[in-house]
Amino acid sequence: MLGERAMELIRETARTRDGGAAGAGGGSSLGAYNEEKVRAVLDEMNSLYAQNEAELRDLQLMSPAVHLRHAAIERNKRCLAAYVNHRAERVCEMRWQFGAVLPPEVKQQLCEREAALFKKYSRDLAAYMRSVGDGAGMDLMSDLHPLKSLYVEVRCVQDYGEMETDEGDVIVLKRDTQHFLPRALCEPLIRQGVLKHVTS
Repeated sequence: MLGERAMELIRETARTRDGGAAGAGGGSSLGAYNEEKVRAVLDEMNSLYAQNEAELRDLQLMSPAVHLRHAAIERNKRCLAAYVNHRAERVCEMRWQFGAVLPPEVKQQLCEREAALFKKYSRDLAAYMRSVGDGAGMDLMSDLHPLKSLYVEVRCVQDYGEMETDEGDVIVLKRDTQHFLPRALCEPLIRQGVLKHVTS
């Protein structure tokens, strides 16, 4: 049936948007890039275009079949654009969610172009953060939510090793240990999944 593969891509997009597939980091579900279905949609579009071209060349008139195939081509284009756009938006959101380094289980879900988009978006965001704040720069990644306190209680989810605070204290982050640390120091590690915020 015309457009069936394209609709499967849209259904896949809807599932990931609704959080149907479990991903790392909670809500980071994207799923692997579906190269096979994208290729199938492109092949269908090329086939429909070739049929239209042959019919117009032979009959020299626009039959209803030509209009139908053209409408199917346009629909497939819109579906592919929606699929690619959704994935691009999610890749950019991941920069805010995980920071400049993606977890390996998330990174393997990206195709080559999506990984390149993530790197470019990270570079552009870093350049912008350096350019604001009267030349001193501004870290937009810290304090993504309004602060309730400057210090937070966190629990180590995995072994991380030593970390030095701004005061020069060295803290060893071992699995299942709890610490009361400055929020600015913890935010990147919370996004990476090393620390977990402990709520009372």
